[in-house]
Amino acid sequence: MFPVQRLRRLRKTDILRKMVRETTLAPQDFIYPMFVVPGKGVKNSISSMPGCFQESIDEAVKTAKEVYSLNIPAIILFGIPENKDEKASDAYKDNGVVQQAIKAIKDFIPELIIITDVCLCEYTSHGHCGIIKNGTIDNDATLEVLALEAVSHARAGADIVAPSDMMDGRVGKIRKSLDEEGFTDVVILSYAAKYASAFYGPFREAAQSVPAFGDRRSYQMDPANRREAIREVALDIEEGADMVIIKPALSYLDIISDVKQSFNVPVAAYNVSGEYSMIKAAAQFGWLNEETVMMEILTSIKRAGADIILSYFAREAARLLQR
Repeated sequence: MFPVQRLRRLRKTDILRKMVRETTLAPQDFIYPMFVVPGKGVKNSISSMPGCFQESIDEAVKTAKEVYSLNIPAIILFGIPENKDEKASDAYKDNGVVQQAIKAIKDFIPELIIITDVCLCEYTSHGHCGIIKNGTIDNDATLEVLALEAVSHARAGADIVAPSDMMDGRVGKIRKSLDEEGFTDVVILSYAAKYASAFYGPFREAAQSVPAFGDRRSYQMDPANRREAIREVALDIEEGADMVIIKPALSYLDIISDVKQSFNVPVAAYNVSGEYSMIKAAAQFGWLNEETVMMEILTSIKRAGADIILSYFAREAARLLQR
């Protein structure tokens, strides 16, 4: 006897499949990461991230215009300063590279949402995400500098600040500092559960932020821990985070799902550089279809519960979605 329930009926045609599709992607789901550097007319290819560049501000404005034309609502800026020191002094300068980029992009595309990475790793001479005292990261001393950086970004016109350092108490300190300076409407998008992942390798080339010694396991999360992510997210929300990020995305789909089910805030996931570069490399060898795999991975991240996806694939995916 043949079955009454035939699930293949709903898969018969492309139009029917689209009609009953449970998870859909749109350009509005994406945030595009950008790397800004000093100078003019600079567009340096990032060897480990094909299709991505370090760009001077004039070039970054052009890219931001393209991003906006693709209906992608937001970018996130990472800065590579001219000078690095142990105190990350360039992180909070009013004329720093990120601060200048914010102003320039806002002048040309005021509607584009600008998010800024708030961390010290790109600005310190040692490449760590905090201030070092006696050979270790001093959590509380780092908070002071992170707050200065966040306020300087807000003063330049950032819509959202995104602390990615994983210091304890950083969200509360940043929220208090923003409010005291009158930036009560600036959103905090916290990297609430950021794991000590090997998938960040290409990013460290792009951001020139390889640690000069040791690693980041004393402040980023252990990849083996699941329940701890809930504690981290809960603390950040309690301190004033408006939205949260899970990073990386692909190896942490369970964490995205857990957080989405546990909290009533927008959840973002970062489809990180290593995830991007693996697909690019495999596609170059003809081992897989880049477009198909890209869309399958992005769909899986959204299906897991992400409302927003930070991805270097954002422009490519948006173009494909608008065909």
